[in-house]
Amino acid sequence: MKQEATLYRFFLTIFSLMLFLSCQQQKKAQEDKPSQEPVTEQSPMLPLQRLSLPEGFKIELYAEGVDNARSMTMGDDGTLFVGTRRANKLYAIQDTDGDYRADRVILLDTTLVVPNGVAFHDGALYVAEVNRMLRYPDIEQQLDNPPTPEVVYDDYPTEFHHGWKYIAFGPDNKLYVPVGAPCNICDSATVDPRYASITRMDPDGTNREIVANGVRNTVGFTWHPETGELWFTDNGRDMLGDDIPPCELNRVSETGQHFGYPFCHGNALADPEFGDQHPCSDFVPPVQNLGAHVAPLGVKFYTGAMFPEKYRGHVFIAEHGSWNRSSKVGYRITMVTLDGNEATSYEPFIDGWLEEASQEAFGRPVDILLLQDGSMLISDDVGDAIYRVTYSGP
Repeated sequence: MKQEATLYRFFLTIFSLMLFLSCQQQKKAQEDKPSQEPVTEQSPMLPLQRLSLPEGFKIELYAEGVDNARSMTMGDDGTLFVGTRRANKLYAIQDTDGDYRADRVILLDTTLVVPNGVAFHDGALYVAEVNRMLRYPDIEQQLDNPPTPEVVYDDYPTEFHHGWKYIAFGPDNKLYVPVGAPCNICDSATVDPRYASITRMDPDGTNREIVANGVRNTVGFTWHPETGELWFTDNGRDMLGDDIPPCELNRVSETGQHFGYPFCHGNALADPEFGDQHPCSDFVPPVQNLGAHVAPLGVKFYTGAMFPEKYRGHVFIAEHGSWNRSSKVGYRITMVTLDGNEATSYEPFIDGWLEEASQEAFGRPVDILLLQDGSMLISDDVGDAIYRVTYSGP
């Protein structure tokens, strides 16, 4: 009897130990598992309460877990497509219940090379890699089993330096594609006239032509809602110090205009290496000089009805932020107020992604897109998120 009791206690001890180890393993597995809870405004990773907006405005998460979210475009059926630069991923995002919060984030493709640019036209998604353009036909009907993309063209330059592309269809139904300068500062157009330019083509890749020259690196453009003219942001060169040259907001009033790079920056700043070749008066000056090194990317005219009258018809710019300035600048959304085609002010609309004291940033705005209700979407390639900005009054 004593021996049986001893064996019972032995097996009970072994069972208890196994149960303890099993519970510990389950606890560790649960701790290692990514959280399924939505990131809120109080999340330490995305502390949106630190952002500063005008009175009456609010910013909330629209979608999270969108790794390196960059350029955005909207499908005919309300699917938001998002390209990436460093993640090499292509996303489709859906708000199926219409509550203005995404409930499906679909990873469409992971095999692409720097698929930064996305555009939607006639039911097809266009995606720009560094040297080629892909087309996913009838994509919104095949999100769970996307088709093999068609190659629209594959003969653009292959340099990765400023090789990532923003693309969009204009009011002329042409696809606009920029080609950045393959350097910080160089006269690259003498090697290939497409360098430092904005080009356009038919949707099938034919009839390509250069629309604008002397454009160092534009990663955002749009069209004036009344005149149909092309407006674009341009990133200024590096290595001239903290405060020069300015980045730019530009307007194309006729095909073939030259915007100064590499000879002239801003309104009248001659480049120290190339500025003696042409006077700045030879080139089209910016509508607005932006901050030096703020890295302006996405740009949109506000055409919605949700925001107050003072914001309508003016230009919003996503300033991605500096990378090599002694103290960082940018990391914000700015607004350029216009009187016709003339800028009358340039000021922050949303800032706070950058903490000035620590010089740490929890986000970097990339692109801007307006929803049908007049609210504004903003992509963030550091926070891996899409935000929605609304106005409900003071």
